[in-house]
Amino acid sequence: MAGTGIGGGRRDRSPLMPVILTAIGLALIAGFISLGVWQLHRRLWKLDLIATVNARLDAPPVAAPPTASSADVYRRVTVRGTFRNDRETFVQAVTERGPGYWVMTPLVGPRFTILVNRGYVPAEKRADHDRPSGPVTVTGLVRVSEPGGGFLRSNDPAADRWYSRDVAAIATAKELGPVAPYFIDADATPNPGGYPVGGLTVVSFRNSHLSYALTWFGLAILTVVGLVIVWRPGRER
Repeated sequence: MAGTGIGGGRRDRSPLMPVILTAIGLALIAGFISLGVWQLHRRLWKLDLIATVNARLDAPPVAAPPTASSADVYRRVTVRGTFRNDRETFVQAVTERGPGYWVMTPLVGPRFTILVNRGYVPAEKRADHDRPSGPVTVTGLVRVSEPGGGFLRSNDPAADRWYSRDVAAIATAKELGPVAPYFIDADATPNPGGYPVGGLTVVSFRNSHLSYALTWFGLAILTVVGLVIVWRPGRER
């Protein structure tokens, strides 16, 4: 007969083991399904965001407001004023044209001052690029401030080294007074001499939520398969 004496023979497993494994499996299944459903909701949100941004990019520009929030990002706006070229700021940038700088220049309008990212210049063009002296009209995209700095690099206002377009910090360092809490990325309208180069805003949203959802649902299915194996008829316990 089967036994557990000295010399061999199988050991009977605890009758509670399948129950414990089932409880763990059911918890995992519930968790995996919840994560999969959450990713599907995130996908719908992302698709709605993409559609909204695309509609803003295709819409005619509106007058730039004195304030804006993340809900206004990438909205096309237009504003008229005069550039304070003596207060421009260079922010390090990596673009499709290579490394260089964004030229951030305050534009003083009749109602408020706003920072304009006039575009990209390579290092050798920092001192030699177009600087209009009279009234101008700028059309571009609303962008939210980028406080703090870039990846692993903090802005250093005292040394005039900038790694992000931090509106409040730039306004303070350049003594601009009150400014709009956002900035504008100028469009691709050519500047005399070719620099700065505007219209380089990258509008891209990663949307991998469906693949994430399928991964979570796949793990749920695999866990169900494991429970079937645990409880299959005739399995030794």
